[in-house]
Amino acid sequence: MTLRPHPLALHRSTRRGSGPRPRRRLLLVAGVLGLVALALLARAFDLQVVRKEFYQEQGDARFLREMPIAVSRGTIFDRNGEPLAVSTPVVSIWANPPEVLENAERIPELAQALGLDAGELKERLAQRADREFVYLRRQLPPEMAQAVLDLGIPGINGQREYKRYYPSGEVTAHVLGFTNVDDHGQEGLELAFDDWLAGKPGVKRVIRDRMGHVVEDVELVREPKPGKNLTLSLDRRIQFLAYHELKNALEEFQAESGSMVILDARTGEVLAMVNLPTYNPNAVRASTPAQRRNRAMTDVLEPGSTIKPVLMTAALSSGKFTPNGPLIDTGGGHWFFQGHDIHDTHNWGVLTPTGVITKSSNVGAAHIAMQLDTPLMYDTYRAFGFGNSTGSGFPGEASGYLKVGRDWRPLEKAIMGYGYGLNVTPLQLANAYATLADGGVMHPPTFVKGALNESRAIVAPEIAAQVLKMMETVTAPGGTATGAQVANYIVAGKTGTAHKAAAGGYAKNNYTAAFAGIVPASAPRLVGIVIIDDPKKRSYYGGMVSGPVFAKVMEGALRLLDVPPDNIGRWYAGGPLQGQGGLVGAKPRDDVSIDNEPVEDPNP
Repeated sequence: MTLRPHPLALHRSTRRGSGPRPRRRLLLVAGVLGLVALALLARAFDLQVVRKEFYQEQGDARFLREMPIAVSRGTIFDRNGEPLAVSTPVVSIWANPPEVLENAERIPELAQALGLDAGELKERLAQRADREFVYLRRQLPPEMAQAVLDLGIPGINGQREYKRYYPSGEVTAHVLGFTNVDDHGQEGLELAFDDWLAGKPGVKRVIRDRMGHVVEDVELVREPKPGKNLTLSLDRRIQFLAYHELKNALEEFQAESGSMVILDARTGEVLAMVNLPTYNPNAVRASTPAQRRNRAMTDVLEPGSTIKPVLMTAALSSGKFTPNGPLIDTGGGHWFFQGHDIHDTHNWGVLTPTGVITKSSNVGAAHIAMQLDTPLMYDTYRAFGFGNSTGSGFPGEASGYLKVGRDWRPLEKAIMGYGYGLNVTPLQLANAYATLADGGVMHPPTFVKGALNESRAIVAPEIAAQVLKMMETVTAPGGTATGAQVANYIVAGKTGTAHKAAAGGYAKNNYTAAFAGIVPASAPRLVGIVIIDDPKKRSYYGGMVSGPVFAKVMEGALRLLDVPPDNIGRWYAGGPLQGQGGLVGAKPRDDVSIDNEPVEDPNP
């Protein structure tokens, strides 16, 4: 018989054997939880202590941004404190493309407010959908930008900037230049003094949300430093006078272009510099490179007879000549030299050196040049700055061209006596005349008021004074530039009418008409150079085309500067001639005095 345990006995036996098992499970769970807690603590320690900087940088990279703080560019003033270039606040509209595209139905509304094509704007945003920042319109007027922002389109933001504005527009364009959309100087004095004017933008650290909106300013990284102001030597009033008269002359004589430079004879400061054609620096995109070129600084020309006072400086310095002798026979107005006809348009007969200046005789100038030692003549031209930059610091200034003296051939030397075979800029020519005006002392031209540039004496004062006296006869009755006279002032000057270079030689009917003058001659204050390129109507002579421009501008400038007159009751417009003494036995073909330049190619 098989004995089976009682069920109750089995139940009791099972309960007795299961006693320790719940405790083991509890300990196991507690151990697992403890390990998890330790792991969390270790992870927290790793994140917050061991690799804190790494994760902080990662977080910052997603939400912390450095934003520029725009600064105002320095104001440019004329010598009297009138603003010539100022910076005005504007707003640039930018977008977060992904956010804007999420609200694509509002793109037509945005495009209309910005003045853009809706389709092109949507395509532009789609192409940059992986970015958080893209400009839509730069430098809008604040009121227009605010109207865009008031639309409340998600992802559209504004950024404050500054835009350059030029109150005088095209009148001062070539001197000032302009800035680009980022407010950096591109040409002219804006470029030359960019570091001074620009300042240094500030930087602040901000927190942005995932949509790019600034939610908190964290700290100022760099203090903004506004640009410094700049006071120029320019006188805006004289600049306007020069612009107005030059423009009238170009229209009257149907000329291609023109330039005028006015210097303070005592300091070398540029009081005015005008070029035509010109452009509006407030709308640069509408201009051409030719319109933006500062011809007074970058274009070179053969000076023609305006070089003769420099030649005469060398002649007087040599000791071989005085203002009144020796006499020079102009040979009936022609000198056939080495197969070339150097000629005058009139037969001036026998002239003194002063008469050569008065009547602008090419034959006389060539004879004088050939009697001078070549090193002296070359060194004199070089000392007056020809072949070198003036040192004004203006970007792109040309140096001109002067062949080394030892390489001059006889014919080259002869024609250099009346201004061919070398190239100068209008500013170089003005600087040369300013040197004669200030007793032989050269002041490097400057565009900054009160700049202390190093000056140097290059001509003996007595020689400079004699040449100045000789130049007075040019604007006196019988000279080639009576149209350059200024009422109640003595004007010392020189005309120049040069054939323009062309392929294979010189153009027969294309000229550069020039006048260079100093006023008042007895106590020089202003030096002016007028260059008119290729006049086609009425006349092409420097005395008739450029001389009157000089007279009209200087009449106003002298009044504005309150310069005392030095010619009350002496002579004016056909009155008694003083200091001519230049013609000896002259045999003019008629009684009309004109500037004289060679018709044929003067070069060998």
